[in-house]
Amino acid sequence: MRRRFEGQSVFITGASSGIGAAMAIEFARQGAHVTLAARRADMLEEVRLKIEAMGQRAIAVVCDVTKPETLVEAAARAAKEFGGIDVAVANAGYGVSGVMEDLDTSLYRRQFDTNFFGLLDTIYAVLPYLVERRGRLGLVSSVAGRAGTPGTSAYVASKFAVTGLAESIYYELADRGVSVTCIQPGFVESDIRRIDNRGVLHKNAKDPVPSWMVVPTDKAARSIVRYIYRRKFDAVITGHGKVLVWLSRHFSWLMRIAVRLGTRGKNLPEKLKRGRK
Repeated sequence: MRRRFEGQSVFITGASSGIGAAMAIEFARQGAHVTLAARRADMLEEVRLKIEAMGQRAIAVVCDVTKPETLVEAAARAAKEFGGIDVAVANAGYGVSGVMEDLDTSLYRRQFDTNFFGLLDTIYAVLPYLVERRGRLGLVSSVAGRAGTPGTSAYVASKFAVTGLAESIYYELADRGVSVTCIQPGFVESDIRRIDNRGVLHKNAKDPVPSWMVVPTDKAARSIVRYIYRRKFDAVITGHGKVLVWLSRHFSWLMRIAVRLGTRGKNLPEKLKRGRK
């Protein structure tokens, strides 16, 4: 097997589970040494041990993307341990759900603090090292960063912001030799749908997405790593994700009609729902 990232240093946030963990393992399979960054030390250690069992080096660094100083420290440690950073993937995130009228601005701010500003601070932390190596930057947005749906306005807004940021800095960083890949997954096996609006994981919660629509993380990770290696900008992951993005780009009016018909009357505020009982 061709090892595309042989001897390179890869830095990943949100690497303790889901897509982040799967990407870390795939990069290691491709010959990389990996810095795993996230809040949960025990889960990071599990991923680290899996990578070391593959014969690759990995370090686990506890950090919180809403605390920029921890990102700076994590990136510096990665660079010291592996001699620099060749690839960085800003993956950490979660989803706030609910009809806009049931939410308040504090929840929107919390959503943006992690999904947008946490991602932006990750970029700032790793950028000097990427410029030095003319490296690769992966930014995890979502299919939701291309098409809005009811009941997800906070999450969708944060991911639209990530996609817009990626579109702009793609040009800016190209002049510095750094490629930008905007990663837009559809439904992938992940804990994200088991995390509540306060960012708390409910490990035993049932995934609301039908299992037949959920793509295994290892399959998604292989696609993501391939896009990053090729320095492609658009990395739309999952078949249904590709269809939704295509429809939103070329037939947005049809998408709105379909979503409206499919969700009519189902997205009322809780106070109105109670009034109907």
